Amino acid sequence: MKRITTFSIICFFIMSCTLTKPSTQQEDEMFITRKYVGNFIGYSYTQPDKLADPHLIWIKTTLEGTYGKISAYSKICRFQQGDRLYIRRVYINRGGVWGDWVYQIESDIDNTSYMLSQFKHGDKMLVQSWF
Repeated sequence: MKRITTFSIICFFIMSCTLTKPSTQQEDEMFITRKYVGNFIGYSYTQPDKLADPHLIWIKTTLEGTYGKISAYSKICRFQQGDRLYIRRVYINRGGVWGDWVYQIESDIDNTSYMLSQFKHGDKMLVQSWF
């Protein structure tokens, strides 16, 4: 019985260590890293109602034609009209083992990006996920 168990473990180890044919796909082709949300049209700024509330900008794109769908934390928006905008999910390490996944909106022209808020304009409530 001991020989069968040892033989099984050795066979499993040999099979798991065999070489496999490398994939020809690149990483960006295998995973969706960001979502296109349209070309930038304009933005509006909302001042905080209370002292602890955040400054929000409401972004209008060609795919989201109304303000209130996409909001981000900022006072000003540095996107240029016609910039292609994408939403990317980013992991922020809070130190140690813990961290958070946040969404940011970014332009493909330059490195301008803003963290998306989870504030929904119509209901004035926080929502769990943007997607």
